Amino acid sequence: MVKLNFLVFLVLFFGNCRISNAQENSTQNLKIHQDSIVFQIRTGINIGGFTPMPLPAEIRKINKFNPKLNFSVEGSATYWFGKEKKSWGIKTGIRLENKAMETDSDVKNYGMEIIGENGETVAGNWTGGVNTQVDNSYITIPILATYALNEKWEFSLGTFYSLLIEKDFSGYVYDGYLREGGPTGNKVVFSGDKTATYDFSNELRKFSYGLEVGSNWNASTHLNVFANLTWGLNDIFKSDFETITFGLRPIYLNLGFGYVF
Repeated sequence: MVKLNFLVFLVLFFGNCRISNAQENSTQNLKIHQDSIVFQIRTGINIGGFTPMPLPAEIRKINKFNPKLNFSVEGSATYWFGKEKKSWGIKTGIRLENKAMETDSDVKNYGMEIIGENGETVAGNWTGGVNTQVDNSYITIPILATYALNEKWEFSLGTFYSLLIEKDFSGYVYDGYLREGGPTGNKVVFSGDKTATYDFSNELRKFSYGLEVGSNWNASTHLNVFANLTWGLNDIFKSDFETITFGLRPIYLNLGFGYVF
């Protein structure tokens, strides 16, 4: 419901934000180079995942990685400098996006806190299989410097700031054993079909930030296709969360198309 309402808001808002003084003199001068401020909406898919950099020694083998199908919708405004052909500009906006993935790995001495049959939690070091599912939604504000190489191609570079609005970081462990309290603690074995779940959703950080770089190809006056790469710079977990001993950062490629008003 949050996503649907936000999408309706963007369409209604930017649908009424046409620049009245736009003039299209010829097919060689696209509208994006004639207006001082240009509004657009665009939608795309995010492809990527949450990953440690570099891969830690605890993760011995990745058995499966599923990036899932993640959607994004964005409304933005670009201010172009100069009165004639506008090569440089600054762009910002609001993006509603989903970042999700599923992984299955073999690990050794992996920090873990499992949920017991009666709801109790047991923390320690896990050796065996780990299945992880992440499904997060964010409101993101990019702030980008934009350069128009010509009437067709634009490039951008800057930062993004995200607020977590929906969260899920959970999974289960299987076919292995947990050392309670540390590597030499009491051994709890899970074999056969026996599994134990975990849920670190409440340990996720509310705010995140990172770098964003992208390109934009103007197919016509109003339509374009784009590709953006976002690279998170801070750990997705809170600073006082110590169960997982390494940081995870979102790295996603956003591909889609846009409409310029």
